[in-house]
Amino acid sequence: MAEKLGRDVFMALASVGWADGKLDQEEADAIVRLASDEGLELEEIAAIDEATKNPVSAQQVALTKLSRQDRLFVYAVAAWMTRLDGQISESEVARLGQLGDWLQLDEKSRVVVDGISRDVGQLPAGAKPLRYDLGQVRRLIQERLATLGG
Repeated sequence: MAEKLGRDVFMALASVGWADGKLDQEEADAIVRLASDEGLELEEIAAIDEATKNPVSAQQVALTKLSRQDRLFVYAVAAWMTRLDGQISESEVARLGQLGDWLQLDEKSRVVVDGISRDVGQLPAGAKPLRYDLGQVRRLIQERLATLGG
């Protein structure tokens, strides 16, 4: 089983959500819900909730200790979030590309995990934040990690 995701993973997701200048409530709810589901401390969840209300930049987040699987997960969820409101802005695409660079993910890995996020999003009611199976995203990444050279 994958290690518990840390606070900075969720801060990175908030940063991606803010790429177009606004973080939609559904995106914010999904980030906070995932942090809660992950079992983070209340203080950490409060900081994450604050980051969904006030913009956070990638420079404010330290991801240096993330495993490859967790970096892939962050990218997959970020890719899903960019599609959540039904509109993908140029700034969101640019921020997603920057995130991929920042996470040191090659193009093949980005394409594979974006496909995973799309597959899970197409499950029954999967496009809705409360129904999107983030655990399934993590499981599929873990299963497909070998194909990514990891």
